[in-house]
Amino acid sequence: MTAKVIPLVDQRTANRVPVIPAHALSPVGALADTRGRLMRDLRISVTDRCNFRCTYCMPKEIFDKDYQFLPQTELLSFEEITRLTRLFAAHGVNKIRLTGGEPLLRKNLEVLIEMLAALKTHEGKPLDLTLTTNASLLAKKAKALKAAGLQRVTVSLDSLDEAVFRAMNDVDFPVADVIKGIDAAHDAGFTAIKINMVVKKGVNDQDIVAMARRFKGSGHIVRFIEFMDVGASNGWRMNDVVPSAEIVRMISAEMPLIEAEPNYTGEVAERWAYADGSGEIGVISSVTQAFCSTCTRARLSTEGKLYTCLFAQSGHDLRTLMRSGKSDEKIASAIGLIWNQREDRYSEIRTEETVRTKKIEMSYIGG
Repeated sequence: MTAKVIPLVDQRTANRVPVIPAHALSPVGALADTRGRLMRDLRISVTDRCNFRCTYCMPKEIFDKDYQFLPQTELLSFEEITRLTRLFAAHGVNKIRLTGGEPLLRKNLEVLIEMLAALKTHEGKPLDLTLTTNASLLAKKAKALKAAGLQRVTVSLDSLDEAVFRAMNDVDFPVADVIKGIDAAHDAGFTAIKINMVVKKGVNDQDIVAMARRFKGSGHIVRFIEFMDVGASNGWRMNDVVPSAEIVRMISAEMPLIEAEPNYTGEVAERWAYADGSGEIGVISSVTQAFCSTCTRARLSTEGKLYTCLFAQSGHDLRTLMRSGKSDEKIASAIGLIWNQREDRYSEIRTEETVRTKKIEMSYIGG
């Protein structure tokens, strides 16, 4: 049977090799784009595969048994990922987040983590090394991840209601096993574990308060994320969005909240602390309160394309530069030029027209 082709396939296979400037742009640890936004965060997708079929990310009707994922030879090797990360760090990146797909499906991921943990920022400090997972394999791997040098973990969990969660992940995966993964991560030494809940109106919004209540006082931080129009496969509609302001009101009505200061400039989640001092929540308002003006994130796809926005339509092929023998200096110069020319501000200009554009899928470059 012929695998079905959707816009994602065309975008993945498009070959847009970056320009190498005639004069080298040596990394100086502070790379700014056209709006003065520094590049500080790099999200690295280590696999385009996932064992869940979440309806808002990898719907089963598209990502079915006939869907063609990237072959192993197309994926960046651990050595290639480490090389590129070192160049991004020289440009000022200090935070690395490993994503997917589901990153724990990548064989021997702890080996990559150990390699990345040995790298330093431009200032000579350790990189902030984090990972986002659906936690399906976390109970088995938490200790090894911690021992390899992973510093923090974020877990995706969209509902505590068994029926709702199984329907949303669409592979009948139980809530209890995600909780086991969170507990295992805590036991392995991970602190302030973040738990991401994507909220979709009429699907799981009735579980918002229960999610906040469950982790209040646990030391973990629940972050409620507005349902976003990433990619072309999730059937996004504005009517499906629960505004973050409404989420805060719902929780605060039962467990009073006080707005908290951001931890750093460009922090995506807006922080709200419980008035009784028992922890905090976060809300990510990509739809209703655009934060493009402070976005410091670059994204590296599984096969080595650099994307400068979550809602991008195309990427820049760094893998070809590496595999054609280009030097670190030339690749770093190409990265510098890409970021210097960056103008992205999708969430600020979102309209019915932009929503219909063929954007890259979240499962391909991570959230």
